[in-house]
Amino acid sequence: MHVLYVHPNFPAQFGHIASQLVERLGWKVTFATSSKGPDVGGIHRVVYAPASGATAANHFCSRTFENTIWNCDAVYLALKARRDIKPDLIVGHSGFGSTLFLRELYGNTPIINFFEFYYSTGGTDSDLGFRHDLKWPVPDAHKHRARARNAMILLDLQNCDAAYVPTQFQKSRFPAEYQPKLKVVFDGIDRTVFNGQDRRLRPPIGERPSREILGKMVRPLTRIVTYVSRGFESMRGFDIFMKAAQRIIDQYPDVVFFVVGSDRICYGGDDTHLGGEKSFKNWVLARDKYDLSKFHFTGLLPPGQLAELLATTDLHIYLTAPFVLSWSLMDALSCGAVVLGSRTAPVEEMIKDGENGLLADFFNAEQFAARALTVLRDPDAFRPLGAAAEKMIAERYGLDRVLPEMVGFYEDVIKRQE
Repeated sequence: MHVLYVHPNFPAQFGHIASQLVERLGWKVTFATSSKGPDVGGIHRVVYAPASGATAANHFCSRTFENTIWNCDAVYLALKARRDIKPDLIVGHSGFGSTLFLRELYGNTPIINFFEFYYSTGGTDSDLGFRHDLKWPVPDAHKHRARARNAMILLDLQNCDAAYVPTQFQKSRFPAEYQPKLKVVFDGIDRTVFNGQDRRLRPPIGERPSREILGKMVRPLTRIVTYVSRGFESMRGFDIFMKAAQRIIDQYPDVVFFVVGSDRICYGGDDTHLGGEKSFKNWVLARDKYDLSKFHFTGLLPPGQLAELLATTDLHIYLTAPFVLSWSLMDALSCGAVVLGSRTAPVEEMIKDGENGLLADFFNAEQFAARALTVLRDPDAFRPLGAAAEKMIAERYGLDRVLPEMVGFYEDVIKRQE
């Protein structure tokens, strides 16, 4: 069996599945990507480079589509030059313009598209209008662009033979007429990396030594809190986290916060409201007083270091608007961390309050702080929540659990085309 994956980034959503297909099943895997680098783990990489992209001359609302078309073209040309590649199945990430033109190259070879999100403009339950607390008006142009961003997604939905999404929440965002085509299959958490099995990393309070964590010395009784986000932005509640963190410090000063991520905006339109500040992080810090000696901003971390940090933490805080669920939440749950998450639909799909984690109202920093303090005053008492979270991931979302389902999905789609 030969699977062709298409994604501008590598390994992205597909790398860990692809490596398992090679190692466990002996399948042949090709990965078309714009990320340069050597072949890894038996996965043959084909690199494509869009010849152009959107410019200021393009309408603001059509620039995403312009970029996806250039991606479609680049993928097509790179693979057309490789006549030796003859896949039995094509799997691509929709929205980037990955697979649309491949019908002309590979005929009836079945195409599966992975879908993350369908954009909308409606109300406070959508990603665009959710942060009503900031009182930032959503420009008409941004609403129009949200609708236009679905153009390639709709083309892919029509073109693909089968489709999947990682969560029920993400499926629910798509138009009703397309939902029957969408199968829910999570990406799969690699539990050989993200797990809480090394109990030495999180010993009972009375048995803790002083230790160095990511270059910072942490005393035995100091509580550890983590926050992870690819970018520090309003969509992921960075400002709410910081407000809650300072309230925690005021009442329980023997605490350190490890903040993982980059000082950039990945989603939404925060940059249009910052009033001269160079980042949302700077905007947040300028509006309140924070004891920054309690915060350790780590930057992005490789998976091994992130897993060790999540297996060490006393409490992990995660917030998101109604949007794509972050891998970091699932990684933290898989590491047996006690997670305090926002009471928003994507998080509620994974966390049942008081069973495998805790929830607080997204907009209520006081409530986040109060719930966090109950954990930090007696972390050992809340360990059963982390254990239940890890068990849930192992049973429902771990790669060993997901891989057979994904392989069965692939094989069913191929059989339907025979």
